[in-house]
Amino acid sequence: MNTAKISVEQIENMDSVFTHGGIFHSDDVFSAALLKHINPNLEIIRGFKVPENFQGLVFDIGGGAYDHHQVDNEIRENGVPFASFGKLWRDLGPEIVGESESEKFDHSIVQPLDHTDNTGERNPLSSVISSFNPTWDDAADADEKFHAALNFASAFIQNKIESCKSKERAKAIVEEALLFMDEKGIVVLPKYAPWSETLIPSDARLVIYPSQRGGFNLQVISRSFKEREAKVRLPERWAGQKEDILRAEIPELSFCHAGGFLAAFDTLEGAKRGAEMAISEAEKSSAENTESHHLLKFLFMKLASRKRS
Repeated sequence: MNTAKISVEQIENMDSVFTHGGIFHSDDVFSAALLKHINPNLEIIRGFKVPENFQGLVFDIGGGAYDHHQVDNEIRENGVPFASFGKLWRDLGPEIVGESESEKFDHSIVQPLDHTDNTGERNPLSSVISSFNPTWDDAADADEKFHAALNFASAFIQNKIESCKSKERAKAIVEEALLFMDEKGIVVLPKYAPWSETLIPSDARLVIYPSQRGGFNLQVISRSFKEREAKVRLPERWAGQKEDILRAEIPELSFCHAGGFLAAFDTLEGAKRGAEMAISEAEKSSAENTESHHLLKFLFMKLASRKRS
């Protein structure tokens, strides 16, 4: 059944799929692992010729939609040719983890494996799969070795897909919290969830969330993904100080990392108070710097005017 586009539902209703026999590679192994993730009961049949009237999905052999050995094989816009894994992920990935996470997974995991299968250039993950193959003088059954590699790839795929789904769940939590951001730019999360991808591009300036140790953490937010400079810094005098010194300033403040990017508070109210203090001091410092800049500019212009006269 070599359709132009396969769906998760179709895989769920299949009994078997077919791929090539003999030596295996990361492409066919990870393709099989992806299909088994969708349908654990799927039978993976291997051989050197596709059986006549085979009704399941065929990949990495046979010249169909999920083979890639033809001269007119598709190439991504960035120049990386598709292999079977990439073609399957392109069609199935968005259904499994959503468009955004599917694209990231393709870039970080799928494309390097596709590149390996099309060029022979190895990467660590493809090398691990290749190591499962029997050596030239090994009498071990290649199909048994294939299924050993498949078990490894299946565990890897399972973990990565769960991680992708987790990020989507986190995004939903953080986006909802962002709707209730206060006028100062403080976001309070109902529970910890990875927040950087949502909050860094937003107007949020500081984030508060419950700590696993109890209490609440106050954390700075970077200005961009490429730089660590915070939108609002925590007061430098907090960084690395002992608890009694911190509590003398804010009774609920128990800890501040020496790097100054995170502070711990006993209560949410204390964390909010700390965030408001940090923002107030940052705004005051910014205003003073702006005033100093204008004064220096004025003095420079006046000095230049005197020289001209």
